[in-house]
Amino acid sequence: MSTTPLVRWLAVAALTLGIFSIVTSEILPIGLLTAIGADFGLTDGVTGLTMTLPGIVAALAAPALTLATARLDRRVMLVAMMALLAAADVLAAAAWSYEAMLVSRVLVGLTIGGFWSVGAGLAGRLVPPAAVGTATALIFSAVPLGSVLGVPAGTLIGHAAGWRAAFAVLAGLALLVLVALLVLLPPLPADRITAAGTLAALLRRRGTAIALLATFLVVLAHFGSYTYVTPFLEQVTGLHPAAVSSVLLLYGAAGVAGNFVAGRTVTAHPRATFTAAGALIAAATLLLPVVGGTTGGAVALLALWGLAYGAVPVCSQAWFARAAPDAPEAATVVFTSSFQATFALGALAGGMVVDTLGVNAVMLCAGVAALAMAASLWALTR
Repeated sequence: MSTTPLVRWLAVAALTLGIFSIVTSEILPIGLLTAIGADFGLTDGVTGLTMTLPGIVAALAAPALTLATARLDRRVMLVAMMALLAAADVLAAAAWSYEAMLVSRVLVGLTIGGFWSVGAGLAGRLVPPAAVGTATALIFSAVPLGSVLGVPAGTLIGHAAGWRAAFAVLAGLALLVLVALLVLLPPLPADRITAAGTLAALLRRRGTAIALLATFLVVLAHFGSYTYVTPFLEQVTGLHPAAVSSVLLLYGAAGVAGNFVAGRTVTAHPRATFTAAGALIAAATLLLPVVGGTTGGAVALLALWGLAYGAVPVCSQAWFARAAPDAPEAATVVFTSSFQATFALGALAGGMVVDTLGVNAVMLCAGVAALAMAASLWALTR
């Protein structure tokens, strides 16, 4: 196939769209949580398992699939993962029971572990060295774009045509990405083969330990509370479900801005950028129970929250990459696994707090965790 610069950048765009479709599939229940729960007769906390399961599976699948397919052409693996995502979204759209819905979420987790841990680190094999930073930032922009475009769009579709229709649309998107990857990606035979020993050695490095701690605390804070932001906006702020979509759109737009701001500052100021992200998330979540009862207060704090969280994936990945410049795929695997494990734990813990103490309490708990992240990162890296 052609290896012109245009084709290679289109391949980067296909990877970006692939991660966008995965992220949107993973977090779409945030915008449809109450609708899914009502359909199956479940509480918000129990319905939150649709957020917890993919993270648990992805955390296990990232190292397992990467090691098991270490010698497999990366193009073949990415195409197979997108086919699996399409199947998962079809199953969600047709789910005849909550158990079937949870099976579909397990398949989403497998896709995350396999696609993200490999695809996110391929920029260096597709574009010239001078453009790797830009290509990597483009690929990771899919994370906040899942919030700014995917979740609000899916929520709108869900309110207009039912939550199942949103997953059906995502299945179609996954098939389009699959075709794009087949057409645009060149053969990508295994380059630096990731072994179990490589991952074990990486986990023993001090830089990795700091990155793990910071990622654990800030992702726990974010997904422990953001998973239940729709019930908060409906019950505390008093917004209509259609208005919630608009607020999530604003949140996502701020997240895209935060992603690119962090992309420009994290290389020169990694400590300050990551610490500021945690501190701003703490401020937003701690203040929401205080002023989130008004529409203006809730909207302003959600925008601040989005700006701050948009920086988190970029900062976290950068910290792991700095800890292992000699093993980029291994660094991406550890990043993906730790991120997704904490994502799942946050959604699960948040659900327990919501069902026992309410949505205000989960915001306060998140604020404490984010504040601990900012303080510990600043202290450990002086």
